[in-house]
Amino acid sequence: MTESIMSKAATMEIPINSNGDTGTLPEDDGLEQAAKMQWSLNEKVGSSRGGRDLQQVMVSGPNLNETSIVSGGYGGAAEGIIPTSSVKGSNMHHSSSSSSLTPDEMSRGVAVEKLETVKKWGLNTYKCTKQMLSERFGRASRTVDLELEAQIEVLRDTKRKYENVLRLARALTNHFYNMVQTQHALGDTFADLSQKSPELRDEFGYNAETQKLLCKNGETLLGAVNFFVSSINTLVNKTMEDTLMTIKMFESARLEFDAYRSDLEELSLGPRDAVAMARIDDAQQEYQVQKDKYERLRSDVIIKLKFLEENKVKVMHKQLLLFHNAISAYFAGNQQQLEQTLKQFNIKLRPPGADKPSWLEEQ
Repeated sequence: MTESIMSKAATMEIPINSNGDTGTLPEDDGLEQAAKMQWSLNEKVGSSRGGRDLQQVMVSGPNLNETSIVSGGYGGAAEGIIPTSSVKGSNMHHSSSSSSLTPDEMSRGVAVEKLETVKKWGLNTYKCTKQMLSERFGRASRTVDLELEAQIEVLRDTKRKYENVLRLARALTNHFYNMVQTQHALGDTFADLSQKSPELRDEFGYNAETQKLLCKNGETLLGAVNFFVSSINTLVNKTMEDTLMTIKMFESARLEFDAYRSDLEELSLGPRDAVAMARIDDAQQEYQVQKDKYERLRSDVIIKLKFLEENKVKVMHKQLLLFHNAISAYFAGNQQQLEQTLKQFNIKLRPPGADKPSWLEEQ
């Protein structure tokens, strides 16, 4: 009977590969030794526990939790073997852990991470909304930088005024373009009538030449005004707008900073038990994060305001000089000075015959 039992135990230790054939795995020797150790211990206990010892031997073979999952089939690489549990003996401990996560664990981790993000966003939104309403109704204080806020207000007022200049300059461009087109058509009509009316040939001819000259000077002035409009548009809708976007981020950071500051102040006035102290420590950390963000954006706003002011003065000095010289030369009838103004500012005119207005003129 002993040989029969040992034969059954040994049979249970034989692993089966994916093709149904027997194979040899590293765990075989360990399993066989563990079975023999268990049988030897059972023999020493006594015949009174023979039935239970027999049952232990019968179930001592490998089960599903004591096998290994082999990826890649028979003869795969060593790193493809993922141990799922450990085989324990009386004097031997064999343990291993999985080095990779299952898809369920990965998806569960992503879900938990998203949940934490949404929870944090919701808490932050609640605090900021509470702070904003409290400030509006005068129940909460806000951090004020009088000098910086005055500079921001000046910038917003300047932007509104420059937007008005841009609107009027575009209107002038459109009207002047229509006038130049009318002068061009009128000159062509005078030239045609000069050919068909011999008795008024000279008179029509003089007017045709005058209109053509005005049309040429008008196109030159139009090029200067278009350049002026383009530069003002860049200054207002790109340079100033970029600074205002940074200011909006700064104002949002200021609101968050005050919200977490108020939260910390409320917790500091409450009880001082262990739970409350832990919450105060967390609030202190969040407050420091928001403070660093607020100070960083404040520094960015100050720097951008400084560079914007320098850039604005430089750009407007050039553009206002261009606008003045071009308008003065045109209405004085000084064609040479008008052309010299465009050369001075490196302005290229549209090719002759390009009657369609540019995209700036169509704004």
